[in-house]
Amino acid sequence: MTEHEHEHGHDSTDRADGAEQVSTGTSIETGDSAVAIPELVIISGMSGAGRSTAAKCLEDLGWFVVDNLPPALIPTMVELGARSQGNVARIAVVVDVRGRRFFDNLRESLADLESKGVTRRIVFLESSDDALVRRFESVRRPHPLQGDGRIVDGIAAERDLLRELRGDADLVIDTSSLNVHELRAKMDAQFAGDEEPELRATVMSFGYKYGLPVDADLVVDCRFLPNPHWVPELRPFTGLNEEVSAYVFDQPGAKEFLNQYTELLQLVAAGYRREGKRYVTIAVGCTGGKHRSVAMSEKLAARLATEGIETVLVHRDMGRE
Repeated sequence: MTEHEHEHGHDSTDRADGAEQVSTGTSIETGDSAVAIPELVIISGMSGAGRSTAAKCLEDLGWFVVDNLPPALIPTMVELGARSQGNVARIAVVVDVRGRRFFDNLRESLADLESKGVTRRIVFLESSDDALVRRFESVRRPHPLQGDGRIVDGIAAERDLLRELRGDADLVIDTSSLNVHELRAKMDAQFAGDEEPELRATVMSFGYKYGLPVDADLVVDCRFLPNPHWVPELRPFTGLNEEVSAYVFDQPGAKEFLNQYTELLQLVAAGYRREGKRYVTIAVGCTGGKHRSVAMSEKLAARLATEGIETVLVHRDMGRE
């Protein structure tokens, strides 16, 4: 990877709400019924080799991701997932040397999982010493195992600690010459199945007089359309009103703008997916964020949804006047 990311934690980040239910074909007895065991992936490897990127990729694909979980707790996490009635169907656990006091328990935990019929895969992120040294130096952070020594001392200690786990890995990815996007593409190829990774969009209407949304990726300006504010009978209403919406889209260029901008977003969305971007915020603005931007956002969000893009609609400034 040419872009280093230090191994910051996901701290039990939960994306299970969008998880597709995937069964491993085995079950755990809970009371009087048998429930499906979640699919389990263990992500490990060298510090600085891209564990956080790999974990984030699985999170974006709908996995329940737990970072730096003590290995002894992995069977408990799987059991809790099995009791979730399918809400947690895929679990990814990041195990690394930050939990080195518990690392000796990993083999015991893996044996416990095997005895219960749990299907698990181990993904190991590898990288050359030179690449790892460059990454740690670029962020001016010490290696977690270097102590009072050099970065290379910490890398050597970590390789020795992880040697057996690397040998047991189902998938080893060498990130020495990969950037973040290329690593995500490799993870997608392994775990996304036949479906293209999902893109999630937030369409947000806003008023320019209240300022641009700071988190906007794309900004659409609807102020080229006549303002319903100056139509007395429409002024009290918002863009959610059918008469206001009809007024906006009866204006010259409104429908054409919606059609052509939707086509442009299809092109952009395809590029975002290729580059590993999974979230996009589209800000649609007018003067006050009440009429034109609201009406346009409603139509745009509906169009994106029909294109298979999971879309959230937010009207930031409606009601502020």
